[in-house]
Amino acid sequence: MSQVILEARGLEYSYEGGTQALSGLDLTVAPGRRLAILGANGAGKSTLLLHLNGTLRPDRGTVYLDGHPADYSRRGLIRWRQQVGLVLQDPDDQLFAASVYQDVSFGPLNLGLSEAAARQRVEEALAALEIEHLRDRPTHLLSFGQKKRVAIAGVVAMRPRVLVLDEPTAGLDPAGVQRLLATLDRLHRAGTTLILATHDMDLAYGWADEVAVLHRGAVLRQGPPEVVLQDAALLASAGLRTPWVLEVGRRLAATGWIPPAAGLPRTREELLAGLPDRDGSTRPRDPAAWTVPHPGNHEGARQR
Repeated sequence: MSQVILEARGLEYSYEGGTQALSGLDLTVAPGRRLAILGANGAGKSTLLLHLNGTLRPDRGTVYLDGHPADYSRRGLIRWRQQVGLVLQDPDDQLFAASVYQDVSFGPLNLGLSEAAARQRVEEALAALEIEHLRDRPTHLLSFGQKKRVAIAGVVAMRPRVLVLDEPTAGLDPAGVQRLLATLDRLHRAGTTLILATHDMDLAYGWADEVAVLHRGAVLRQGPPEVVLQDAALLASAGLRTPWVLEVGRRLAATGWIPPAAGLPRTREELLAGLPDRDGSTRPRDPAAWTVPHPGNHEGARQR
């Protein structure tokens, strides 16, 4: 398997009127990874995602799929979008059919599949997103969270190797976020490479295998979240803040609540496991279940 499934080299792109959205952007995506693209509003996140599946074509630079330059011919774009599926931030921009089943089946049918083969893909996608009960529901009667799941199902039905999501948790309540992340975890375990654009620092810190920090249309740095997100100066230059879990974890480590060999917590649950018991005990809880290393020591990294 190639070590890089999707790559952007030197991407430059300006919108009509001269607004530059991408400026010499470089990005690599390894197969089977969970990559979070971070940046403040206007950093170029959405524009980058639209380049990763061929919706936009760069003014300069090249997008590579499996090491080959992207093909913008009609046939090339069809193949590309079978491999790289994009879910937009607002599901209303993606849903257009009268019912959930019709919307999810649109992609497979347009691949030229038989009705039986398309039906199988639709059933698989509805099951993966746990929305079988919505199959006959009119799309305009869905809640916002349901619309998000249907939009993802429509892309999943194409069986892409890479799923790209633009701010997928925006507009969802906490329970909706947890359901969505559980769905993405199932897709990841099934072999899907995931790319998620967000400005939610705690989500990226706890979820991603890698992060890429964008600012003014360029990637300032890409790497493991426990390394990149420790760089406060880098985050400040990009208009971002250090994840709250990381800040508190560092304070716990500095005061001895987290042994140096244990590493820092990556999630709220791991953070709570490092706090004193309710009985007031000052003995830190055993963090043996944590396998996240300190920055610079990647041995024993958490298995995902």
